[in-house]
Amino acid sequence: MQKGETITVKGSDTMVILAQRWAELYMSKHPDVTIQVTGGGSGTGISALINGTTDICNSSRPMKKTEKEKLKQRYNTLGVEIKAAKDGLAVYVNESLPVNELTLMQIKAIYTGKITNWKEVGGPDARIILYGRENNSGTYVYFKDNVLEGQDYSATMQSLPGTAAVVNAVGKDKYGIGYGGAAYGKGIKFLKVKKNENTPGYDPTAENIKNGNYPITRFLYLYTRSKPSGAMKEYIDWILSPEGQETVIKVGYFPVR
Repeated sequence: MQKGETITVKGSDTMVILAQRWAELYMSKHPDVTIQVTGGGSGTGISALINGTTDICNSSRPMKKTEKEKLKQRYNTLGVEIKAAKDGLAVYVNESLPVNELTLMQIKAIYTGKITNWKEVGGPDARIILYGRENNSGTYVYFKDNVLEGQDYSATMQSLPGTAAVVNAVGKDKYGIGYGGAAYGKGIKFLKVKKNENTPGYDPTAENIKNGNYPITRFLYLYTRSKPSGAMKEYIDWILSPEGQETVIKVGYFPVR
């Protein structure tokens, strides 16, 4: 390996804490490698991969066909997809709210603006305040595709620039609801999510995500323009090794292996 290799990593805000931990741990063992990690959202990371301004893109959603086409036009490659971790997409409310579980249909109805008062789902007579992510976020796209089944978010949703900001807002708003990576749940409570009326509600715990009981589970991806080689290959191999996957667990996500 050449002395002083630098690897740039950009993308998903969901993955930024995990990516920083991976980088710190790896650099502590490989002082000749510098890994620079920035967030900005999955869409931002994918654009950077296409524009050639990042080596690795972190994404909490799969790349779209149109994005792969752009890569192909520019580099004559469809890119390389690496599943690096699993995540439960959690739905959070304020700790003081007396609602503990919702079905997927209720969550969809809340976020599309069909249900607007907590009393409609067994809570107090108060307007539901919606928090969510900006549209360049992979979490925003995943939630829209998989929970809202492609329908538009309610116009009343307040879009915030990162999962930490959503958690912070819900933690301060007793009638707020938000969604994001399970690793970020501080100062709020997770709702149990039910697939439908007749199934039990499950928390986004390691066990429930691993065995598929928790209904909103996704992969977290790394993307590269072409087959990784040299320092980048060694780094990605390490991420997928037992040590790298142990870091996934410590941060609060779930291993792929």
